[in-house]
Formats: sequence, structure tokens, C-alpha cells
Amino acid sequence: MTSDQLQKQAINAIRFLSADGVEQAKSGHPGLPMGTAAIAYTIFARHLRFNPRNPKWFDRDRFILSGGHGSMLLYSMLYLTGFDLPLDELKNFRQWGSLTPGHPEHGLTPGVEMTTGPLGQGFSSGVGMALAEAHLASVYNKDNYSVVDHFTYAIVTDGDLMEGVASEAASLAGHLKLGKIIYLYDDNRISIEGSTDIAFTEDRGARFEAYGWQVLHVSDGNNVEEIDKAIQQAKIDPRPSLIICRTTIGFGLPNKQGTEKAHGEPAGEAELNAAKENLGWKTEPKFYVPDDVLEHFREAVEKGKKLESEWNNLFSKYETAYPSEAAAFINQVKGILPAGWDKELPEFPANPKGMASRKASGIVLNALAERIPALMGGSADLAPSNNTWLEKSTAVEAGNFAGRNIHFGVREHGMGAVLNGMALHDGFIPFGATFLVFSDYMRPAIRMSALSDLQVVWVLTHDSICLGEDGPTHQPVEHIASLRAIPNLVVIRPSDANETREAWKVAVSRQHGPTALALSRQNLVTLDRSVYKSASNLAKGAYVLADLGGDKPQIILMASGSEVEIIVQAGSLLTAEGINVRLVSFPSWELFKAQPQSYKDSVLPPSISARIAVEAGVSMGWEQWVGSKGKIIAMDRFGASAPYKILLNEFGFTSENVIQQAKGLLGLE
Repeated sequence: MTSDQLQKQAINAIRFLSADGVEQAKSGHPGLPMGTAAIAYTIFARHLRFNPRNPKWFDRDRFILSGGHGSMLLYSMLYLTGFDLPLDELKNFRQWGSLTPGHPEHGLTPGVEMTTGPLGQGFSSGVGMALAEAHLASVYNKDNYSVVDHFTYAIVTDGDLMEGVASEAASLAGHLKLGKIIYLYDDNRISIEGSTDIAFTEDRGARFEAYGWQVLHVSDGNNVEEIDKAIQQAKIDPRPSLIICRTTIGFGLPNKQGTEKAHGEPAGEAELNAAKENLGWKTEPKFYVPDDVLEHFREAVEKGKKLESEWNNLFSKYETAYPSEAAAFINQVKGILPAGWDKELPEFPANPKGMASRKASGIVLNALAERIPALMGGSADLAPSNNTWLEKSTAVEAGNFAGRNIHFGVREHGMGAVLNGMALHDGFIPFGATFLVFSDYMRPAIRMSALSDLQVVWVLTHDSICLGEDGPTHQPVEHIASLRAIPNLVVIRPSDANETREAWKVAVSRQHGPTALALSRQNLVTLDRSVYKSASNLAKGAYVLADLGGDKPQIILMASGSEVEIIVQAGSLLTAEGINVRLVSFPSWELFKAQPQSYKDSVLPPSISARIAVEAGVSMGWEQWVGSKGKIIAMDRFGASAPYKILLNEFGFTSENVIQQAKGLLGLE
């Protein structure tokens, strides 16, 4: 068999392994794998630097299948090139307990760099991976020692390019000249509803050129040499590259190729067999791969071992020449926090005038950043308001990536996806900031960080109606509840400056899963911790601030964030009237739920049914903590435009209202 024939057979193996998986599952998307098989082959066989036997080798190139619905393409490539993904797993596509779910899942399948499926996320997180590479290269590489030197490849689709998040990320990537991004666009011009002509007729190439990308064209997406030439050209250009490959969805299917019928449903046995016969492929057995084809693909194993060995040798020499940098590099990419990272963090003295938790957050973040080089991030054009600027670092700029402050511009969703990419890359605890109300603009990225178990810190300031005069468009009321609904996301709403410090400690030390910090615009009283329990108890999610009037509370007052000072005032006044009160600071439901039942019962004794929860957001969910006999003082409506103290009074967030409700519960009205 000639090399051209072997290559043709290899590409067909990708097509039909993928299509057989979809056919056996009786669900899935055969069109993308059949149409882009030659693209995937060219990337993996000629360009991608990876080691199938060590998928986590640090200096590997990253490959993202942004159109995650075409997952069988990726599974086929992983099996063929020798990753720990047996053929039986391909035969078990989309089934319970398999390593081949309907869309690729990071952390489940060896070789899957990120969870994809929601269109645009893979495209955008790839920008974060490339930014991570550029920063680490700027910080650690030395003359003759390029220990960080890899590309980010992706296959992207029409749907990816239609999504707004991709536009946000593409604009940022072009601005920063992230030249190690190479995206191959599956330009098949078909979406679920039919031809893209019905909704997507812009000049995609011109759009990306306007973003500052190099745009290349491949007229035949089945032509390996043409694809190879374009990738080689992309590698040497300082701009990110989009290679527009004209493809045919479902290539080979005699009646369905080039139509929406090839997109999201099995081809059918007769149609698939006809495609196999047309392309000179055996119809039986299913999942057929000729021995010489598999041997050709498995050359990636030895090649990968050699690439990693060469890098290990380079890094060994780097360690000798630059021992301190090498040690710091190893710790950073492995996620090892420096010794003493949490020592001597700011302690905030008691102060009735207090400090906004957003301001306290900025102070703590800067103290942590001096000790933890992995902390890197920015704001969606709100750094002065979010207090997220790292004072002892510089801004990331095109050609100068050593800084740790990222100007994301007004691109919340793009920012979120980029941060996820940085976390996926390894070496970072990325943070991103905006107003809490705008968390809606990046909710899919926040959800993706939780689904993918990524350590990302979401800094969400201006957290309630206390935003004041900007009015209901900017006053979040449903957002805390909405974020609490996301599994694996820890939401923390600290009550004062010292709780804010402790919230950051949780976020930095919590290596599995993201953390959202909901922070105030207005000043919050800094509690006297000689009177009230230590803020370090925040790590437990909820804790007893104080038992006032004695050790047998008659009623529990609980609150989060800025409303804690309201229950403190109310508790003192109730105690003066002879009522024993327990005050509970409740910054994080998720952390509290993770505690032993014995601890939870010690904070909220089942014997005390008189309970009031106070939070300037929707009441949803608080019933689980107050019980059927308790009261919730909440904000089950949109806010209004007025000074925040007036809003608190008008909407019942006052100690007087808490006292009235408490007396009602106790039958003392």
C-alpha cells in the first residue's frame, strides 16, 4: 500500500469508526466527524505534539473539539493514536458508565482537554489556554530554554462562530496577538435547520481579519496537503489564525451528505453501508480498522514518548541553570501553594464605619498575589469598582504577557470562558470580576467551570439593592439564588472585611471547583471579633456569631453579607427586652451543607423552631434553613432607584422589622 493509499484509508477509518459509534448508539452526530476526518488526521498526524501514554504532559499542544456534538471524531482519534480509550468504549458511545459520553467531558476521558458542547465555549476557552501559555513562557523561558512552547488547536464550527461568546473571545485574542492559536473552521454551511444561508451570510473571513486574525482558506477540506500547508503558514504568523476549510457534512453518505439530515441523527444502516462501499470500505465488521492503518496511527505513541523525553531533558538542564525558577515553575503548574501563603494576611480591626467587602477583597487579593504567582485575572472593564487590580504587577499586552492584570473589556461571557481555559491549562488560579447582576452575561461559563471542576474565582461586586441609585437594572435580587442552584459552585457572601479575607482563603485553597464571591458596594461594619466569634468560622459556611442573653436561645436570627449587621442590631435590642437570641452568620450554603450533621445541628438546633433569615435577595431556598415555622425577610421583587439606606427602610431590611417579626414568632406582639 502506498503512503497516499494508507493516508486515505486512515481518514476513512476515522469516518467510519465515528459513524459506527453513532449508528450503534442510535443517536449522535455523524456529519461533523465524516466531514472533518481529513482535518483531524492532518492535525494529529502531522502537527499535534502530544504523548498518548501521558495525556497530562505539560508542554503538549492542546486540541479542542469545540463542536462537541461531533464527539465521536475525538474519541476515534484518541483510540487510534493510542490513548487509554479501548475500542469497546467507542462501541459503548453515549451509554451509562462509558468513557464516551454524548459530548466530551474533561476529567472523564483521557485526552479530552475540556468539556465542550455548548457552542462557542471551546473556541473561547482555547483563547484562555493560549494566554496561559504566553504568560508562562514570558515568565519562565530563558535563552536556549523554551520550556513553555506549545500551540492551541481547535476544530470550530458554524455554530461556534455564530455564538456571541466566540466573538468576544476572538476580539480579545486578536487584540493580544495570541499567535499560537490555530483554529480550523469546519465550513460546511449546514446547521440543524438547514443551510446557513437562512441566518448566517456574513463574510466570516472578513470579520476575523477585522479582529486582527490571520485568515487562511482551504478550498477542499479533504485535501491533507492543502490543510497541512495552511497550518504551517499559521504557525509562523504572529496573529491567531483561522483556517477556513470548505467541507461537506456527512461526506460519503450518498443521500444525506451536504444536508441537515447528516447533522444530528444516525445515517441508517443502508445509507452508512452505501457510503462505505462508495469509499472502498468493508461494511462488516462494524468498527473495522485495518491492521496497517492502526499501526500507522499508533506511531504517535513512540513519537509522543520521544517528544516528552526531549522536553524532560531540556527541563533537566533548565533546572541546573535556573534552579529557583524551575522550582517555582514546578509548583505553579502542579498547583502547589507556596509555604506560608495564608500567613500574615490583613486583619481588619473593629470599626463601626467599616469597609465595603469589595474594598477588603482588593486588599486581601493583593496580599495573596504577592505570595501566589498563580493568581492572575482581571475585570470586565470594572477593575476600579471591583478592586481587582494587582498593584505590584503590570497589564497583559500584545507582545508582553508577563503581567498578571488582564483587561478583558466589556466582555463578561468571553472573560468567563477565557478564565476556564486558563484553569484547564494548569498553572493558574484565575479570577474574573464584574457586577453580580452581570453574572447572567457569563452564566454558561460559570456553569462550565462548575461542571468541569475548575478552580476559578468569580468576583461579583455590587451585590444587592444597596447598589442604590442605579436602580433595578443594576440591582441583583435573583442572582445569588441563581448561582446557588449551580452544583459544585461555592457561593460566599461575607458579612465584613474579616469574613472577606476568609472567603478568599477558601477560594484559593479549594482546588476542586469554582467559588463565587458576592461583595458589597457599601461599607459594612467590621465586627469586633473579641465579642463575636472568629471570622475563620466562615470556612464552615455558617456559624454562631454570638448567643445573646444566655446559652438557651429562644430565637435564631440568621443572615448573609450586609444584612448580618441588621440582625446584630436587632439581636442586641431584643436581648435588652429579655429575649435570648442566637445570631448566625450564614455566608455560604454550600460550605454549610458539607459539614457533619452534628455541626449543622449545633448551629441550628432542631429544637429551636423560631428562626428568621434576612437577605436582600429572593427568598427561594431559605425555607430549608428557617423551617415551616420561621420567617424570611427577603426581596421577592425588583428594586428601585434611591439612596440605599432609603431602599433598606422601604423594603423592610431594618432592625425594627426584624424585631417585629421575632416578637410575632414568639407570640410577644
